[in-house]
Amino acid sequence: MTRTVVVTGAGSGIGRAISRTLAERGWSVVVTDVDADAAGAVAAELPAVDGAPHEWAALDVRSPSDATALAFSTADRIGLDAWVSNAGVSFMHRFLDAPVERFDQTMDVNLKGVFVCGQAAARAMLRSGTGGAIVNTASMAGKQGRVPFLSDYVASKFGVVGLTQAMAYELGEHDIRVNCVCPGYVETPMQSRELEWEAQLRGTTVDGVRTMMLDDTPLRRLEQPEDVALAVAFLLSPDSRFITGEALAVNGGAFMD
Repeated sequence: MTRTVVVTGAGSGIGRAISRTLAERGWSVVVTDVDADAAGAVAAELPAVDGAPHEWAALDVRSPSDATALAFSTADRIGLDAWVSNAGVSFMHRFLDAPVERFDQTMDVNLKGVFVCGQAAARAMLRSGTGGAIVNTASMAGKQGRVPFLSDYVASKFGVVGLTQAMAYELGEHDIRVNCVCPGYVETPMQSRELEWEAQLRGTTVDGVRTMMLDDTPLRRLEQPEDVALAVAFLLSPDSRFITGEALAVNGGAFMD
């Protein structure tokens, strides 16, 4: 029987890799992104499962009504076995210069979005009575504050780790497992922007910042989106059937706890 998963922020980067990896493993994927065109393009490139194409939808993860409509519609039509809350944003500023408006934007997407989508997914799973699994994308910045120029991002990702534990504690009785992944330095369009911002803030070059990242990583390479996707696939699989409330480090050793 085909399993169905919704992935948010799946129009590029980590979300795209998660969607592809899950599709390759036989999941029917509902690809969502605030950018509808990007979501549609990713859905079109995924390998079909049992001859059926994958679905896609525009989704603003900050909207409870939109998330609820998507979760319940998916559950009613094709079932909802899993949800991956991956959508996220970042902005880089020195703490003393960071505008409150950016803090609000970061929290709205990175933390409120996980809360909103988690509620919607869990309510749909609860109504179906079949249980399920939820995976949230946090960050190694959700485990340490030693991350330059990303104070609002750090706060949001610490929040995701805590929220994941709270969700896992309350939803366990309904056979819904909730975990999060904590990536490190992942080569994505978001990181490309951050490299340029950090180079400017440090007064160095993009290559210089990249070298710092490599020096921080014992496995001596930058993380690929597929590295995160493989961890998500594990957390959604029967192999992790007794794991919940976990913040799984996927960072090549860049931060160990």
